[in-house]
Amino acid sequence: MLRRLGHGLVGPAGRWVAVFCGRGGWGCAWVGPGKWHDRRGGPGRRGADLDEGRTVGTGRRERTQSGARGQARARRVVRAAAGAAVAAVLAAGCSDGPPLRADSPTPSHTSGAPAAPPATTGPASPGGTPSAAASAAPATGTAKVDATVASKLDSPWGMVQLADGTLLVGSRDTGRIVLVDPQKGTTTPVGTVPGVAHTQGGEAGLLGLALSPDFGTDHLLYAYFSTDSDNRIARMLYDPTRSPGDRLGAPDTILRGIPTGALHNGGRIAFGPDGMLYAGTGETGNRGLAQDMSSLGGKILRMTPDGQAPPDNPTPGSLVYSPGHRNVQGLAWDGQGRLWASEFGQDTWDELNLIEPGKNYGWPVVEGVAHRAPYVDPVVQWHTDEASPSGIAYAAGCIWMASLKGERLWRIPLDGTKAAAAPQAFFPKTYGRLRTVIAADDHTLLLTTSNTDGRGTPTSQDDRILRVTVT
Repeated sequence: MLRRLGHGLVGPAGRWVAVFCGRGGWGCAWVGPGKWHDRRGGPGRRGADLDEGRTVGTGRRERTQSGARGQARARRVVRAAAGAAVAAVLAAGCSDGPPLRADSPTPSHTSGAPAAPPATTGPASPGGTPSAAASAAPATGTAKVDATVASKLDSPWGMVQLADGTLLVGSRDTGRIVLVDPQKGTTTPVGTVPGVAHTQGGEAGLLGLALSPDFGTDHLLYAYFSTDSDNRIARMLYDPTRSPGDRLGAPDTILRGIPTGALHNGGRIAFGPDGMLYAGTGETGNRGLAQDMSSLGGKILRMTPDGQAPPDNPTPGSLVYSPGHRNVQGLAWDGQGRLWASEFGQDTWDELNLIEPGKNYGWPVVEGVAHRAPYVDPVVQWHTDEASPSGIAYAAGCIWMASLKGERLWRIPLDGTKAAAAPQAFFPKTYGRLRTVIAADDHTLLLTTSNTDGRGTPTSQDDRILRVTVT
């Protein structure tokens, strides 16, 4: 049985499985429980591009709790540490095919292929028993828009689904959160996150949203947002019994000091199968931050629900899970608990990366596939006019990636740690810019447009949330 966590789907509680690789090796895998798109230009950049991440001239592109609750979270940290210790002893890597381009044919597996990430990535969830590894997704699939579940939204960015099927949706530019009821077709004000700062034409504001792993009991909503001085993560009590517009408690900031700027703020947050909170940050146009291990910018961060560094993070006492990122706006886990992230490139390549703890993803030294140690190559890359990727989700054995400048939804079928075939595009130039995608179930996606963000051409019905059936 699958269950939803953050923006992805994961299987039942964690379990070890032996993985036999095509080259005679073996290992163990853990089966766990939009363009302005920011870019900073350089010599020879293309000057006529306006999209999240690239701008004409600069060449930028957007790439109090109870003691009992605290003790429960502490136990989760200890269990995550124990699981990772076991993974460190047992996990072994498998070899992979080369990264794909969006226009690539199905990959061939040659002896000259670069080394692939190990079969197990990210900290493992504790407990469970062995089960079979997932088979490769079909090379092609389908995606059909069945309904518009909401319309006339203002700059939607973060979105989460509640247990009853309703949605909490944040407005980047205004800081307001609304409750969308897809069955009734209603939109109800929830409240406004105080302190949100947004500049017209920029990318800062109220960004990602995530539900506490214990939302059923603690009712905590997490938000990543920009202020005048930083990007930060805070949690707020959501009380649906209160009057519309007054359903958010005061923010409890768990992390501050993430660099902020007009561009490249990252902003996606999601809880992983291990119960830890992950955050994708941007380097705000200051490229050096991505390789500066003392900075929270240009990283994927991993923290406890209270904002502390888990003891099994790659560097003790540090929140940094992986460095070398330009602007991460998509995070999702596949059915085996592996973490995937979308990445805004500069002028050449956008990326889908398989994230391994402590590995370096190369920005600003490399962009796209470089075959340059010690940097990790992307699994798939796209030309920037085809993607400018924001949110991603896992469903039907595939990563689904929303594209801003590319104005399409990408399907990337997975075969373990690699793409099973070339990516497949849906809805090109049909609904405009696409920002956030979440999996409602294994064959249903909820997809937001992003045409009111200052870089699209909105219709009278924008922005919208679309319900998409996929295979």
